[in-house]
Amino acid sequence: MHFVSLVIRNPEPSTDRLLRDLVPPREFATASFKTYIPHKEFASQAEASQIASDFASGKSAKKGLFAKVSAPKIGVYLDGGFGVGKTHLLAAIFHAFKGKKAFGSFIAYTSLIGALGFANALEALAKFELLCIDEFELDDPGDTMIMSRLLNELSKRGTRFAATSNTPPSALGEGRFAAEDFAREIHGISEQFQMVRIDGEDHRHRPTDVSLQQYTESEIEQWLAETGNGALDDFDALLAHLAKVHPSKYGLLLEGVSRVGLTKAHVLKDQAAALRFVAFVDRAYEQQVGIRGVGLDMTKVFTPEHIAGGYKKKYLRAISRLGALGA
Repeated sequence: MHFVSLVIRNPEPSTDRLLRDLVPPREFATASFKTYIPHKEFASQAEASQIASDFASGKSAKKGLFAKVSAPKIGVYLDGGFGVGKTHLLAAIFHAFKGKKAFGSFIAYTSLIGALGFANALEALAKFELLCIDEFELDDPGDTMIMSRLLNELSKRGTRFAATSNTPPSALGEGRFAAEDFAREIHGISEQFQMVRIDGEDHRHRPTDVSLQQYTESEIEQWLAETGNGALDDFDALLAHLAKVHPSKYGLLLEGVSRVGLTKAHVLKDQAAALRFVAFVDRAYEQQVGIRGVGLDMTKVFTPEHIAGGYKKKYLRAISRLGALGA
């Protein structure tokens, strides 16, 4: 059987192409406020939907019945646990906003800055009236500082922002709401964001402790053959290739691919390689590209030491997504 190989792909996208890709993932391509169904037992969900809708239309919420309407906030921050519909509402804001807009994960924006340089990325993103930032990362001081600077510079040019927090399933109840951290880190303009807390349970009921079966190479090949556009690569070869390709291009590596099989899969002891694989998994999840490995349950690819370290949230999110993509 013939399968695509990701390691021979070397995408060289233009700036325009990178910017065109800043749209909601296919799962939320048609998300709207009408299709967001708040749970009656969690009043904050309906309130968040209304606030998000008002923000998208340029309205300002009143604090009380007779309160004066204040000046519109430049940003809204949707803060809550996993699976309460934050990304759905963020995509709804994007679709409802009348103006030039961009939607991407926190990592997508930092990758764009890395690919273009800060000055060029600033000029490119200044063309947008609204930036939607999904899963704002607060566990990487360097990237957080870069994004803080970007938001400050863009706010001076009139750009508005909508953002969500990045709480993964296994972190529920553990630093669950990150609004205070966000306000502290986004220097200068944090007071211009409306902080919106969303309570609730994971509506997808995704298990916090996931696992997959182990597959043989023949089983992986059969799985890939079912689609006609599967990719098959040696795990170490893919990791080596990811080290040479800028993270902003990881999504393009997967273009036209629906499933990825990885032979000789193993636990990642090198943190740099592990974090690159996390970024790759994020892009695969956004594009709903399945991932399965030969000889290893891919949810066990990260070491306990890494998971317990400073990038815990990233690893937990990747494990959850590998569980979903490998099922």
